Amino acid sequence: VDAYAHALEAARPAINVGTLIGHTTLRNNHMDDLFRAATADEIAAMRQQLRAALQQGALGMSSGLAYATAFQSSTDEVMALAEELAAEKSIYTTHLRSEFEPILEALDEAFRIGRHGKVPVVVSHHKCAGAKNWGRTRETLAFFDKMRQHQEIACDCYPYSASSSTLDLKQVTDEFDIVITWSEPHPEQAGKTLQQIADGWQVSLHSAAEQLMPAGAIYYNMDEQDVRRVLRYPVTMIGSDGLPNDPMPHPRLWGAFPRVLGHYCRDEKLFPLTMAVHKMTGMSAARFQLPQRGLIKTGYYADLVLFDPHTVRDVASFSDPKRPADGIDAVMVNGVMSYDHHKHITGRAGRFLRRQTTE
Repeated sequence: VDAYAHALEAARPAINVGTLIGHTTLRNNHMDDLFRAATADEIAAMRQQLRAALQQGALGMSSGLAYATAFQSSTDEVMALAEELAAEKSIYTTHLRSEFEPILEALDEAFRIGRHGKVPVVVSHHKCAGAKNWGRTRETLAFFDKMRQHQEIACDCYPYSASSSTLDLKQVTDEFDIVITWSEPHPEQAGKTLQQIADGWQVSLHSAAEQLMPAGAIYYNMDEQDVRRVLRYPVTMIGSDGLPNDPMPHPRLWGAFPRVLGHYCRDEKLFPLTMAVHKMTGMSAARFQLPQRGLIKTGYYADLVLFDPHTVRDVASFSDPKRPADGIDAVMVNGVMSYDHHKHITGRAGRFLRRQTTE
């Protein structure tokens, strides 16, 4: 982490950067095969590396238990790593083992890991994915309510009813549209739905997907009412979950925060502007233990965005995602003007943010 921090500061980023330590990164560093559970010796080595990273200021550990490279890890493996988090008073964030039908079991696993490690849990971009799962945020958020009485839990959410990732055969279905964003063997198919491609090739959806891979995809796998419930939930932070190096990124990379301010706050009146801003700033800074950030207050770092609440809106779309938002006039990072009304990056004053606990 120290080496990463020094490289980052030498690169002079335009924004502040903090890092979590990936569970799969630890597995990759200490295992010869990611498609199995870790041994006791491998877990011990992972714990040692995680401890060192946390002591150098990493914000906590993240897991992606839904992904093939971590899916075979046992709950006990993650619990053992969570013990290191407690010692450093840091945080556990998780992309759940499933966001589909077994979501309540996946939430229960995440919360058990947090209780075992005596650490706060953040569920990354909470959603109920898949048509059979639509409407179930009523159940999941009720479960959040119940468990928040016993432990510290939060989540984040991006303001769209479609997700974006690599094309995954396990997620191929005819229950909702899947749009191909890029394909190494068939770049000419980008922008079409998987169904259109399969029809054109006169093959099944799965066969078309196999021929397109490796590829990226947008999955229209969420219900709008579920998205609204999660956004409105009291301990939900706003996150973009954007992939900057994606050849055809999800519009959330450019539009997530202005979409909350414009579409959901101003137009749909989902919550007041003060709540929308807090979910992006003070709530996140407190959750990830970033002192003197997230509030406009004497003695705090001046990380400021000047926007017009009447005109701010997301312009990025799924077909044209790399478009800056309207209604943002200026951005200041650590007191340095970094983006102006000419839509130019004017300063590179970002810093590496280390977690700091207050005793």
